[in-house]
Amino acid sequence: MGNLDLVTIIVIAANAIISYKGFNDYSFFERYKFNVGGIVRGEKIRMFSSGFLHVDMMHLIFNMFTLYFFAPVVVFHLGTFHFLVIYVASLLLGNLLSFYFHKNEHYYSAVGASGAVTGVLYSAILLQPSMQLGLLFIPLPIPAYVFGILYLMYSIYGMKSKIGNIGHDAHFGGAIGGYVATLILMPSLFQTDLLMIGLLALPIIVLFVMHKMGKL
Repeated sequence: MGNLDLVTIIVIAANAIISYKGFNDYSFFERYKFNVGGIVRGEKIRMFSSGFLHVDMMHLIFNMFTLYFFAPVVVFHLGTFHFLVIYVASLLLGNLLSFYFHKNEHYYSAVGASGAVTGVLYSAILLQPSMQLGLLFIPLPIPAYVFGILYLMYSIYGMKSKIGNIGHDAHFGGAIGGYVATLILMPSLFQTDLLMIGLLALPIIVLFVMHKMGKL
């Protein structure tokens, strides 16, 4: 973890400690997970606390492993404080979008840092779109922006088809948070990478259009 700054290490440690507490304390897990019914009753802390809980160790490791790789890109370009701003904004927007789509399902629950991590991932792609990503299921590295677009299109498909026990809407909301926050914090991207900004906006536009048409 030598290439990680202190703030990123603290974020990863907080996820590990709080998740471990949740693994071993059912009442703690239930009290702080994302739950629509609880949020409607006024337990707004769940919108934030749920982002530090995970279902199991593999869920935690996968999210923190992703953060380990992409947080340094954001920190390098924007600094540690702005990285933290993006992380928190993505976490909250991911849960807000999830709440919006499930507001009438009071039983709906979710946990995980996936929204925050996806926001950091999308921010890193926007800041360094020339990155090449090597994925286990794809034999050759692909441009980061291609992966970002395909991932969000898959998230839309997952939201529509309700595939698996995955919070696709939280992932998508997190990506929007990372995208918007990065552009606010580095508006010079509008001058240097306007085409990339447009390409990465495509899945967001598709989501908006599908929602307006009643297909989501």
